[in-house]
Amino acid sequence: MQDIDKELPKLYDMLNDGDLIIISADHGCDPTHHGTDHTREYVPVLATIKGKEKLVNLGIRSTFSDIAATLAEYFNIDERFNASSFLKELEG
Repeated sequence: MQDIDKELPKLYDMLNDGDLIIISADHGCDPTHHGTDHTREYVPVLATIKGKEKLVNLGIRSTFSDIAATLAEYFNIDERFNASSFLKELEG
């Protein structure tokens, strides 16, 4: 995780104003649990639009598909995957 954290500024610098970046995981793991089994139902989600940076608590989402709905809205695709986009929260 620390290695990825060190690289994030480089990735961010490659973005253009208005670019959306979403970073997440495919599953959650409890760091206090021994082993590597999937131990949490929730995953972290970090998202921002370059040039519109603001701190927003996206809360606990009802589905992982909210990421797909957000990407669909960003790219003007009608499908919302039976989920809720959080794009407007990022745009402020």
